[in-house]
Amino acid sequence: MDSQKKQKQQITKKDLRKVFWRSFTLQGSFTYERMQALGYLYSLIPILMKIYPKKRDRAEAYQRHLAFFNTTPAISSFIMGISGAMEQRNAKDRENFDPSSINSIKVALMGPFAGIGDSFFWGTFRVVSAGIGISLANQGNILGPILFLLLFNIPHFLARYHGTFIGFNKGTDLLNTMQEKGQFERLSFSASVLGLIVIGAMTGTLIDLTTPLEFNMEGAEVSIQETLDEILPKLLPLSLTLFMLYLLKRNVKVNYIMLSIIVVGVLTSALGIF
Repeated sequence: MDSQKKQKQQITKKDLRKVFWRSFTLQGSFTYERMQALGYLYSLIPILMKIYPKKRDRAEAYQRHLAFFNTTPAISSFIMGISGAMEQRNAKDRENFDPSSINSIKVALMGPFAGIGDSFFWGTFRVVSAGIGISLANQGNILGPILFLLLFNIPHFLARYHGTFIGFNKGTDLLNTMQEKGQFERLSFSASVLGLIVIGAMTGTLIDLTTPLEFNMEGAEVSIQETLDEILPKLLPLSLTLFMLYLLKRNVKVNYIMLSIIVVGVLTSALGIF
């Protein structure tokens, strides 16, 4: 009976194709709180429904994949495949598998994959395809927009489709290897560290907060921003991020936080503080 039950919970190519098609909705419910999390969860639901027959287990899995996620949509299915492989392992071996490692791997991969995906699809394929399409469209050729869509979307569809299967298969192989060698704890720890590095880098690159304030000290103009940068670069963005984290832990609603940022930002900008 157990073998039959496990067989029913086995992820098939049909299930992965469902993930592929659903991955196109990744940004269908985009929010500034969790970015692509809702679309990511929706894409994985066919797998989660199959491997977790109990409602409580599914709810825990749903909650896991509602965590913050953001990467280039064209290659997001590769990470989805890996998540599917890890969820399958979690369903089969609950006692020896750490489910928190699933999100650790997601966070660790989303930053590097975003850099790769943006470079290829937004920076290369889109620009080249648009250049060819526009040159034909300027001549009144109807093939202009058609060729643009084909040149951009063919590699996009191929990467998204095959990425689903490669991510799942390679993820399964990696998990099996790590399990056999007893190295899964190292993998989980390393992924957690890399994930924290990615989040830290996002804080420094995506949040831009500086102050133009200066004061006179014995006839010399001293810039507060330069002084802060000498103490710790990006100190203001880091402080703002930690304060937002504090508010979230105090259960302050995200809408209130965003509204407060807008109001305070406008006022401090008008006063010349930030």
